[in-house]
Amino acid sequence: MRKSLLAWLLLACAGLAQAQVELRDGYPQRYTVVQGDTLWDISARFLRSPWQWPELWHANPQIANPDLIYPGDSLVLTYVDGQPRLTLERGASRGTIKLSPRVRTTPVAEAIPSIPLQSINAFLLSNRIVDDAEDFTRAPYIVAGSAERVLSGIGDRIYARGNFDGAPPAYDIFRQGKTYVDPDTEEVLGINADNIGGGDVVATEGDIATLVLSRANQEVRLADRLFSSEERAVNSTFFPSPPVAPVEGMIIDVPRGVTQIGKYDVVTLNRGKRDGLAEGNVLAIFKAGESVRDRVTGDQVKIPDERAGLLMVFRTYEKLSYGLVLNANRSLTVKDKVRNP
Repeated sequence: MRKSLLAWLLLACAGLAQAQVELRDGYPQRYTVVQGDTLWDISARFLRSPWQWPELWHANPQIANPDLIYPGDSLVLTYVDGQPRLTLERGASRGTIKLSPRVRTTPVAEAIPSIPLQSINAFLLSNRIVDDAEDFTRAPYIVAGSAERVLSGIGDRIYARGNFDGAPPAYDIFRQGKTYVDPDTEEVLGINADNIGGGDVVATEGDIATLVLSRANQEVRLADRLFSSEERAVNSTFFPSPPVAPVEGMIIDVPRGVTQIGKYDVVTLNRGKRDGLAEGNVLAIFKAGESVRDRVTGDQVKIPDERAGLLMVFRTYEKLSYGLVLNANRSLTVKDKVRNP
């Protein structure tokens, strides 16, 4: 069963006095969950730093599998012996439950997610990072279409050439997109592969495989590359935390093509697993300070970077990562910096 990070947070509030976290100014005495809420947004109503969920949870390590939160439930802040306590009042059909450190399981079909998952899952279905350019060039490629077609669509047969020993039954079809280069070191960090469609292998002969296109986002072309289908959906259970080591990075791309970055936009970072990043890591975003001319001395002076938002890493590769902007107090752009919060 998936676990609710907010539920862990609420249970842990019984030990809030021992945790190094703060309730935010103007926190509500009661909040009723509505459709479309995320655990992150709700947590931010109570805490100054919602990413500090794990610190609260570790104050109560005996909590193993608390309840999930549903639309219609209410979170009520009370005080016992001068210490804050949170009670979960279920919606009309669920009754009232005091949050206490005992194991529970519950269906998750309608439970609210930690962060907006639909946009992330849709994004991951259409984007994939290939760490090494040689991996892309070694992948099987489409050599011909049925009846000598150059462009193919759903239901068409296509023919691919490559190594199909032990071939899986299905492949995703990708077209080479941007090649990411580190702005500082000029190192090639990876290739963004755009998902074009997918097909099922129906026959192989030597290094030629016959596939039937079962899915196509656009017309499939000759030389498009084949990669084994993989499960890339994101689980809603994240453990928000700072990176284990200091990280200094940069937003180098917005895969969806927008120029102004805001809340819930996906960004590409020039840091990945080798830099210590893991899924769930939270990074502060800093607006790069401009260089201005000192009119007194004539010198060029760089204005300090200003904190402008927060993001959570949701997919890591060796040299790159995807992050979701969770809040932004000003418009963000490519080349804005990221570092430990």
